[in-house]
Amino acid sequence: MTDSASFAALALALADVAALSGRHDKADRLGVLFAELDDADLRRAARWAAGRVFSLSDQRTVSVGFAALLRATMAATGAEEDDLRAALVRLGDPGDVTAGAIEALVPPVESDLTIEEAEGFFEQVAETSGSTAKTALIAGMLARVTPEEARFLVKLLAGELRIGMGEGGVVSALSRLYGRKGATVRRAVMLTGDVGEAAVLARRDRLAEAHLTLFHPITFMLASPAEAKGERTLAEEVARQVPPPVAVEDKFDGIRAQAHVAADPGDEDLHGVPEAGARVALFSRTLDAIERAFPDLVRPLAAFAEAAPRGVILDGEIVPLGPQGEVVPFQALQKRLGRKTASEELQRDVPVAFVAYDVLAIDGEPTLDASFRERQALLDRFDWTGPLRRSVVAEVHDLDTLDALFDAARARGNEGLMVKALDSPYKPGRRGRDWLKIKKALATLDVVVTAVERGHGGRRKLLSDFTFAVRASESDGTLLNVGKAYSGLTDAELAALTEWFEEHTLQTFAHGKVRTVEPEVVVEVAFDNVQVSKRHKSGYALRFPRIVRLREDKPAAEIDTLATVAALAGDA
Repeated sequence: MTDSASFAALALALADVAALSGRHDKADRLGVLFAELDDADLRRAARWAAGRVFSLSDQRTVSVGFAALLRATMAATGAEEDDLRAALVRLGDPGDVTAGAIEALVPPVESDLTIEEAEGFFEQVAETSGSTAKTALIAGMLARVTPEEARFLVKLLAGELRIGMGEGGVVSALSRLYGRKGATVRRAVMLTGDVGEAAVLARRDRLAEAHLTLFHPITFMLASPAEAKGERTLAEEVARQVPPPVAVEDKFDGIRAQAHVAADPGDEDLHGVPEAGARVALFSRTLDAIERAFPDLVRPLAAFAEAAPRGVILDGEIVPLGPQGEVVPFQALQKRLGRKTASEELQRDVPVAFVAYDVLAIDGEPTLDASFRERQALLDRFDWTGPLRRSVVAEVHDLDTLDALFDAARARGNEGLMVKALDSPYKPGRRGRDWLKIKKALATLDVVVTAVERGHGGRRKLLSDFTFAVRASESDGTLLNVGKAYSGLTDAELAALTEWFEEHTLQTFAHGKVRTVEPEVVVEVAFDNVQVSKRHKSGYALRFPRIVRLREDKPAAEIDTLATVAALAGDA
């Protein structure tokens, strides 16, 4: 096929995928779509099926909120705002709402939109500034497309495709269609930062040619929690999962960050900012670019380009510092979170450090397959001074010393301990047993807020009471409520969250006192213990929960699962 294919055909194929239940059935249906496309359309379709408008290596974003999509749908269809909001409560998906509004039009819309033209539309949206101009552009497109096309255009603009696939599903589809190993396809996606490019390489049997591209985020390796269980001591529990000798280091109470540094290639389309002949990018755990919010780290990181001009990628933590350069509690960092830039005054008031504990690439070559011990040796190349620090790693043979090491880490102002297998490779996006996190002072869970309620007394104007949930499993994103918390956040934090919750309400009850909300706000909660409960579908309830902190660095897809709750309750 030489001409760009119909976007309507792609939209209908994605609807078919969404309607199927089996993972392999979904992958095979997606494969049928991919097989019919030329290389250019395959690149686009693979990205979109993974839920991304642009590749990870592309710094452009469409930046469209629900309010703008609602206004665009009203302009394109003449629908009433109250009717659209009621439909959103009923359907729970802005794409479905827009499709329903267009479906009601008489006469029905006919469309000749191609996949190539749809890409051009997304590029226009990314390049257009101002809410009014964006809304007009989107409304113009919605007025010329079919309901099915509108559904997936809006889903992509909203950043929630919801077809039960994601990047992993696209990898599975490519693997099954072209007979390639899934691990090989995943590696190509990781190296290039572009599932679309990996799709074409898979088609041509050239996955081995995928090479590392800097300045796009690589998904972080994750750790599993470990603690004493039943009659097993902490040492016995750790030894069961990671036999000694092991690497032990402090678990820092900051925000996870990935730093990319290289001699400036002069490509302004790349993520990152130029600094002193180098280019520096910082990515958060949610894979968002945050270097402009931390210019006090960009300047010193740029110096690393001298030691590795072809590039280095570091995994680490951004932590707040006290007046003597000591690490201070995470709460001090809250003032710097959620900001696109940081003033000089804010940088002085809340200084930070970047603590590196791993290296993912050096001299432009990936180091992911090297052992943890080998990767640690590569960090010796750099000068760790000022706000750039290196995690101190100890090789521990006697796990009975873990309790004392934990207490020492807490005395240094850190959260706990990390225990890592010395021979472990770096596994992007994986949560295995090679890395364990030990936090034993308080049991905590990362949860997502599903409903909010107005408080009492001085907080009667604030949505301060949060109902929260965990995921059903690592592979099942169904949210299951496990508790409700009333305390732990400041009035200023609650005021900002109240505004957000009011704009992202799905349904209201009790004359607006109670609201179900879009499940995007992640919080860390502490509690005394876990009880079996018939009140929640999860079957569990947290006893005396309180909010420890907002987790703006963590997406809802990475919150804790029901298995973790069950383990804490002693049921696993």
